[in-house]
Amino acid sequence: MLGTIVNTCTILVGGAFGAIVRQGIGEKYKKSLFDALGLACLVLGMNAALPNMAKSEYPVMFILSLAIGAIIGTRLDLAGKIDRLNAKLNAKSGKENNSLNGLVTGILLYTIGTFSIVGPVLSCLSPSQGWAFSEPGNTYLYTNATLDLVTSAVLAASYGWIMLLAAPVLFCWQGMFYAIAFFCGDGMPEPMRTELSIVGGVLIISSGISILGIKDCKTVNLLPSLLVPVIFYIIKGLIM
Repeated sequence: MLGTIVNTCTILVGGAFGAIVRQGIGEKYKKSLFDALGLACLVLGMNAALPNMAKSEYPVMFILSLAIGAIIGTRLDLAGKIDRLNAKLNAKSGKENNSLNGLVTGILLYTIGTFSIVGPVLSCLSPSQGWAFSEPGNTYLYTNATLDLVTSAVLAASYGWIMLLAAPVLFCWQGMFYAIAFFCGDGMPEPMRTELSIVGGVLIISSGISILGIKDCKTVNLLPSLLVPVIFYIIKGLIM
């Protein structure tokens, strides 16, 4: 679990640094940060989704996942709940800040992708159980930690201290895959990881489009899409 602990700490350190320097950043520079963040989301989302498209067992799976997830999320009005909670926070602070949507974006960036999904599995399956800094099984997580250090600083400079809440979410996410690998061997099936990466990549792209102000895609309403591939492959495994 050392790789996951390091990854979690880098988010806390980067987030704290970004939140501290945020106070001294002018509005025009914050706007530039938002633009940079939006473009980064587009690139990272495409990097997660496109390479996995060719490996997908069911090329229409991500379309069905997004459609089903959108229906469920809209029915539950997830985006509306987030917006209303944001409005309450803004009323208390006296500042307009879409911080909760920023937190959702951060969580997606930290958790979706090969490094954050496969990394904990490799860390667990390595001979020393991943508790040595030199252990190759932690390579993915150390790489992910480096990326998250920079990303968390930029996010916190844009949205503030609330971004630190993404750290425990990442720890639980990677800890879940570590536990699955510990008890089940190789952990999550490769086809499920592929579909999750595609759907997650699309959600990150959606966040980038919203951050850039091109269109509010209500990304929060699409979050249930991530459950569709998981449920599908669990049912498939039980039947077959």
